[in-house]
Amino acid sequence: MSSKSNLDRAGFLLFLLLAILPMAAGLLYAASYSVGLAGLLSEGFTWEYWGRPFQEGNQIFASFAFSLGVALAATAITLLVALLLVLTVRRSLDSGLLAHLSTIPLALPGTVLAFVILQWCSGSGIAARAAYALGLLQTPAQFPGIVNDQYGVGIIIAQVMVGVPFFALLFTQLWHSQRISQLMELAQTIGATRAQRAMRVAVPLLLHRAFPTVMLHLVAVIGVYEVPLLLGVQSPQMISVLTMRNYAMFDLQQKPEAFICAILYTLLSLLLIAIAWRRMHRMDHEQSA
Repeated sequence: MSSKSNLDRAGFLLFLLLAILPMAAGLLYAASYSVGLAGLLSEGFTWEYWGRPFQEGNQIFASFAFSLGVALAATAITLLVALLLVLTVRRSLDSGLLAHLSTIPLALPGTVLAFVILQWCSGSGIAARAAYALGLLQTPAQFPGIVNDQYGVGIIIAQVMVGVPFFALLFTQLWHSQRISQLMELAQTIGATRAQRAMRVAVPLLLHRAFPTVMLHLVAVIGVYEVPLLLGVQSPQMISVLTMRNYAMFDLQQKPEAFICAILYTLLSLLLIAIAWRRMHRMDHEQSA
Protein backbone atom coordinates (compact mmCIF):
# COMPACT_ATOMS: atom_id res chain seq x y z
CA MET A 1 0.00 0.00 0.00
CA SER A 2 2.80 2.37 0.92
CA SER A 3 4.73 1.56 -2.27
CA LYS A 4 1.67 2.41 -4.35
CA SER A 5 1.27 5.67 -2.45
CA ASN A 6 4.93 6.54 -3.03
CA LEU A 7 4.54 5.73 -6.73
CA ASP A 8 1.51 8.01 -6.93
CA ARG A 9 3.45 10.82 -5.26
CA ALA A 10 6.40 10.32 -7.61
CA GLY A 11 4.09 10.40 -10.63
CA PHE A 12 2.40 13.57 -9.43
CA LEU A 13 5.78 15.20 -8.77
CA LEU A 14 6.99 14.24 -12.26
CA PHE A 15 3.82 15.66 -13.79
CA LEU A 16 4.32 18.84 -11.76
CA LEU A 17 7.92 19.26 -12.89
CA LEU A 18 7.45 18.39 -16.57
CA ALA A 19 4.01 19.85 -17.27
CA ILE A 20 2.68 22.29 -14.69
CA LEU A 21 5.83 24.26 -13.85
CA PRO A 22 6.85 24.96 -17.49
CA MET A 23 3.32 26.10 -18.28
CA ALA A 24 3.23 28.30 -15.18
CA ALA A 25 6.63 29.78 -16.06
CA GLY A 26 5.48 30.51 -19.62
CA LEU A 27 2.29 32.13 -18.36
CA LEU A 28 4.26 34.24 -15.87
CA TYR A 29 6.61 35.40 -18.62
CA ALA A 30 3.66 36.24 -20.88
CA ALA A 31 2.03 38.24 -18.10
CA SER A 32 5.29 40.08 -17.41
CA TYR A 33 5.76 40.86 -21.11
CA SER A 34 2.20 42.17 -21.43
CA VAL A 35 2.72 44.74 -18.65
CA GLY A 36 6.17 45.90 -19.73
CA LEU A 37 8.24 44.02 -17.15
CA ALA A 38 9.96 41.70 -19.64
CA GLY A 39 11.04 41.72 -23.27
CA LEU A 40 13.10 43.95 -25.51
CA LEU A 41 10.77 46.92 -25.06
CA SER A 42 10.40 46.71 -21.30
CA GLU A 43 10.56 50.15 -19.69
CA GLY A 44 8.76 49.41 -16.46
CA PHE A 45 5.24 48.51 -15.42
CA THR A 46 2.49 49.77 -17.73
CA TRP A 47 -1.11 48.92 -18.63
CA GLU A 48 -0.72 50.46 -22.08
CA TYR A 49 -0.71 47.13 -23.94
CA TRP A 50 -3.84 45.89 -22.16
CA GLY A 51 -5.71 48.94 -23.42
CA ARG A 52 -5.07 48.06 -27.06
CA PRO A 53 -7.78 45.36 -27.33
CA PHE A 54 -10.36 48.06 -26.61
CA GLN A 55 -9.07 50.38 -29.34
CA GLU A 56 -11.00 50.69 -32.58
CA GLY A 57 -9.80 48.30 -35.26
CA ASN A 58 -8.13 45.85 -32.87
CA GLN A 59 -9.02 42.26 -33.75
CA ILE A 60 -8.47 40.45 -30.43
CA PHE A 61 -12.08 40.38 -29.22
CA ALA A 62 -13.37 39.79 -32.75
CA SER A 63 -11.01 36.82 -33.06
CA PHE A 64 -12.15 35.43 -29.73
CA ALA A 65 -15.80 35.76 -30.74
CA PHE A 66 -15.08 34.13 -34.11
CA SER A 67 -13.08 31.30 -32.51
CA LEU A 68 -15.77 30.61 -29.95
CA GLY A 69 -18.50 30.70 -32.61
CA VAL A 70 -16.61 28.27 -34.86
CA ALA A 71 -15.90 25.96 -31.91
CA LEU A 72 -19.53 25.97 -30.75
CA ALA A 73 -20.85 25.33 -34.27
CA ALA A 74 -18.34 22.53 -34.94
CA THR A 75 -19.01 20.89 -31.56
CA ALA A 76 -22.80 21.10 -31.95
CA ILE A 77 -22.72 19.56 -35.44
CA THR A 78 -20.25 16.92 -34.26
CA LEU A 79 -22.46 15.87 -31.35
CA LEU A 80 -25.59 15.82 -33.51
CA VAL A 81 -24.02 13.61 -36.19
CA ALA A 82 -22.33 11.33 -33.64
CA LEU A 83 -25.60 10.85 -31.75
CA LEU A 84 -27.46 10.03 -34.97
CA LEU A 85 -24.82 7.44 -35.86
CA VAL A 86 -25.00 5.80 -32.45
CA LEU A 87 -28.80 5.73 -32.51
CA THR A 88 -29.00 4.28 -36.03
CA VAL A 89 -25.87 2.23 -36.83
CA ARG A 90 -24.47 1.52 -33.38
CA ARG A 91 -23.89 -2.17 -34.06
CA SER A 92 -21.78 -1.31 -37.11
CA LEU A 93 -19.64 0.94 -34.94
CA ASP A 94 -18.92 -1.94 -32.57
CA SER A 95 -17.35 -4.10 -35.26
CA GLY A 96 -17.13 -4.37 -39.01
CA LEU A 97 -16.00 -2.13 -41.84
CA LEU A 98 -17.58 1.06 -40.48
CA ALA A 99 -15.75 0.63 -37.17
CA HIS A 100 -12.42 0.56 -39.02
CA LEU A 101 -13.26 3.36 -41.47
CA SER A 102 -14.36 5.66 -38.65
CA THR A 103 -10.86 5.69 -37.19
CA ILE A 104 -9.18 6.94 -40.39
CA PRO A 105 -9.89 10.69 -39.84
CA LEU A 106 -8.49 10.36 -36.32
CA ALA A 107 -5.13 9.28 -37.76
CA LEU A 108 -4.83 12.25 -40.12
CA PRO A 109 -2.73 15.21 -38.92
CA GLY A 110 -4.53 18.54 -38.98
CA THR A 111 -2.35 19.83 -41.81
CA VAL A 112 -3.13 16.83 -44.02
CA LEU A 113 -6.85 17.07 -43.31
CA ALA A 114 -6.83 20.79 -44.14
CA PHE A 115 -5.04 20.14 -47.45
CA VAL A 116 -7.60 17.43 -48.32
CA ILE A 117 -10.49 19.81 -47.71
CA LEU A 118 -8.69 22.55 -49.64
CA GLN A 119 -8.19 20.25 -52.64
CA TRP A 120 -11.80 19.09 -52.61
CA CYS A 121 -13.81 22.15 -51.59
CA SER A 122 -11.98 25.22 -52.89
CA GLY A 123 -13.17 27.20 -55.92
CA SER A 124 -10.69 25.32 -58.10
CA GLY A 125 -10.95 22.04 -56.23
CA ILE A 126 -12.11 18.60 -57.27
CA ALA A 127 -15.75 19.15 -56.28
CA ALA A 128 -15.96 22.41 -58.25
CA ARG A 129 -14.42 20.86 -61.36
CA ALA A 130 -16.71 17.83 -61.09
CA ALA A 131 -19.76 20.06 -60.81
CA TYR A 132 -18.54 22.04 -63.83
CA ALA A 133 -17.97 18.85 -65.84
CA LEU A 134 -21.52 17.71 -65.03
CA GLY A 135 -22.93 21.02 -66.26
CA LEU A 136 -24.09 22.15 -62.81
CA LEU A 137 -21.91 25.26 -62.95
CA GLN A 138 -21.03 27.62 -65.78
CA THR A 139 -17.54 28.12 -64.36
CA PRO A 140 -15.74 26.37 -61.46
CA ALA A 141 -15.47 29.75 -59.72
CA GLN A 142 -19.26 29.65 -59.12
CA PHE A 143 -18.73 26.85 -56.60
CA PRO A 144 -19.84 28.03 -53.11
CA GLY A 145 -16.95 29.38 -51.10
CA ILE A 146 -16.72 27.00 -48.16
CA VAL A 147 -12.99 27.34 -47.60
CA ASN A 148 -11.14 30.57 -46.81
CA ASP A 149 -14.52 32.14 -46.11
CA GLN A 150 -15.48 34.69 -43.46
CA TYR A 151 -17.79 32.25 -41.67
CA GLY A 152 -15.18 29.54 -41.12
CA VAL A 153 -17.17 26.84 -42.89
CA GLY A 154 -14.05 25.01 -44.03
CA ILE A 155 -12.67 25.04 -40.49
CA ILE A 156 -15.95 23.68 -39.16
CA ILE A 157 -15.96 20.88 -41.76
CA ALA A 158 -12.44 19.85 -40.77
CA GLN A 159 -13.25 19.78 -37.06
CA VAL A 160 -16.46 17.84 -37.68
CA MET A 161 -14.59 15.25 -39.74
CA VAL A 162 -12.25 14.63 -36.82
CA GLY A 163 -14.80 15.01 -34.03
CA VAL A 164 -17.58 12.77 -35.34
CA PRO A 165 -15.57 9.50 -35.32
CA PHE A 166 -14.18 10.28 -31.87
CA PHE A 167 -17.55 11.03 -30.28
CA ALA A 168 -19.27 8.19 -32.12
CA LEU A 169 -16.78 5.76 -30.57
CA LEU A 170 -17.11 7.47 -27.18
CA PHE A 171 -20.91 7.34 -27.27
CA THR A 172 -20.76 3.68 -28.30
CA GLN A 173 -18.61 2.86 -25.28
CA LEU A 174 -20.89 4.86 -22.99
CA TRP A 175 -23.90 3.06 -24.45
CA HIS A 176 -22.53 -0.23 -23.17
CA SER A 177 -21.07 1.00 -19.88
CA GLN A 178 -24.27 2.85 -18.90
CA ARG A 179 -26.49 -0.07 -19.99
CA ILE A 180 -28.62 2.18 -22.14
CA SER A 181 -30.06 -0.77 -24.08
CA GLN A 182 -31.64 -2.09 -20.88
CA LEU A 183 -32.98 1.36 -20.02
CA MET A 184 -34.45 1.69 -23.50
CA GLU A 185 -36.18 -1.67 -23.12
CA LEU A 186 -37.53 -0.59 -19.74
CA ALA A 187 -38.90 2.61 -21.27
CA GLN A 188 -40.52 0.55 -24.03
CA THR A 189 -42.36 -1.57 -21.49
CA ILE A 190 -44.11 1.51 -20.10
CA GLY A 191 -45.24 2.62 -23.55
CA ALA A 192 -42.53 5.02 -24.70
CA THR A 193 -42.16 5.33 -28.46
CA ARG A 194 -38.82 4.92 -30.22
CA ALA A 195 -38.37 8.68 -30.53
CA GLN A 196 -39.25 9.20 -26.87
CA ARG A 197 -36.80 6.52 -25.80
CA ALA A 198 -34.05 8.17 -27.82
CA MET A 199 -34.73 11.77 -26.77
CA ARG A 200 -35.61 11.18 -23.12
CA VAL A 201 -33.34 8.27 -22.22
CA ALA A 202 -30.38 7.74 -24.57
CA VAL A 203 -29.48 11.28 -25.65
CA PRO A 204 -29.65 12.97 -22.19
CA LEU A 205 -27.64 10.18 -20.58
CA LEU A 206 -24.98 10.15 -23.29
CA LEU A 207 -24.57 13.92 -23.21
CA HIS A 208 -24.49 13.95 -19.42
CA ARG A 209 -21.69 11.39 -19.23
CA ALA A 210 -19.75 12.92 -22.12
CA PHE A 211 -20.03 16.53 -20.90
CA PRO A 212 -16.45 16.82 -19.54
CA THR A 213 -15.07 15.47 -22.82
CA VAL A 214 -17.26 17.90 -24.76
CA MET A 215 -15.80 20.82 -22.82
CA LEU A 216 -12.24 19.65 -23.43
CA HIS A 217 -13.05 19.23 -27.13
CA LEU A 218 -14.33 22.81 -27.17
CA VAL A 219 -11.03 24.02 -25.69
CA ALA A 220 -9.08 22.10 -28.33
CA VAL A 221 -11.13 23.48 -31.24
CA ILE A 222 -10.79 27.07 -30.02
CA GLY A 223 -7.01 26.71 -29.91
CA VAL A 224 -6.41 24.67 -33.07
CA TYR A 225 -3.78 26.24 -35.33
CA GLU A 226 -2.94 24.34 -38.54
CA VAL A 227 -6.49 24.00 -39.86
CA PRO A 228 -7.52 27.69 -39.58
CA LEU A 229 -4.11 28.74 -40.87
CA LEU A 230 -4.80 26.92 -44.15
CA LEU A 231 -8.59 27.22 -44.37
CA GLY A 232 -9.25 30.57 -42.70
CA VAL A 233 -9.16 34.15 -43.93
CA GLN A 234 -7.11 37.16 -42.85
CA SER A 235 -10.03 38.71 -41.02
CA PRO A 236 -11.51 37.47 -38.80
CA GLN A 237 -8.85 35.00 -37.71
CA MET A 238 -8.96 32.23 -35.16
CA ILE A 239 -7.27 33.35 -31.96
CA SER A 240 -4.38 30.90 -32.41
CA VAL A 241 -3.54 32.32 -35.84
CA LEU A 242 -3.82 35.90 -34.61
CA THR A 243 -1.53 35.12 -31.68
CA MET A 244 1.18 33.61 -33.87
CA ARG A 245 0.85 36.42 -36.42
CA ASN A 246 1.36 39.10 -33.77
CA TYR A 247 4.25 37.20 -32.24
CA ALA A 248 6.06 36.62 -35.55
CA MET A 249 5.64 40.12 -36.96
CA PHE A 250 8.72 42.31 -37.40
CA ASP A 251 7.02 45.07 -35.41
CA LEU A 252 8.06 44.42 -31.80
CA GLN A 253 5.13 46.53 -30.62
CA GLN A 254 2.82 43.65 -31.64
CA LYS A 255 4.47 41.05 -29.40
CA PRO A 256 2.75 42.19 -26.19
CA GLU A 257 -0.59 41.71 -27.95
CA ALA A 258 0.42 38.15 -28.81
CA PHE A 259 1.05 37.46 -25.13
CA ILE A 260 -2.25 39.10 -24.20
CA CYS A 261 -4.02 36.76 -26.65
CA ALA A 262 -2.24 33.79 -25.10
CA ILE A 263 -3.20 34.86 -21.57
CA LEU A 264 -6.86 35.39 -22.49
CA TYR A 265 -7.01 32.01 -24.22
CA THR A 266 -5.41 30.37 -21.19
CA LEU A 267 -7.95 31.94 -18.86
CA LEU A 268 -10.82 30.83 -21.10
CA SER A 269 -9.39 27.31 -21.30
CA LEU A 270 -8.96 27.12 -17.52
CA LEU A 271 -12.57 28.22 -17.07
CA LEU A 272 -13.87 25.52 -19.41
CA ILE A 273 -11.58 22.90 -17.87
CA ALA A 274 -12.78 23.89 -14.39
CA ILE A 275 -16.39 23.41 -15.52
CA ALA A 276 -15.47 20.00 -16.93
CA TRP A 277 -13.61 19.02 -13.75
CA ARG A 278 -16.52 20.08 -11.58
CA ARG A 279 -18.91 17.98 -13.64
CA MET A 280 -16.55 14.98 -13.45
CA HIS A 281 -16.31 15.37 -9.67
CA ARG A 282 -20.08 15.54 -9.44
CA MET A 283 -20.50 12.41 -11.57
CA ASP A 284 -17.95 10.54 -9.43
CA HIS A 285 -19.91 11.56 -6.34
CA GLU A 286 -23.15 10.34 -7.93
CA GLN A 287 -21.57 6.96 -8.72
CA SER A 288 -20.15 6.55 -5.22
CA ALA A 289 -23.49 7.47 -3.69
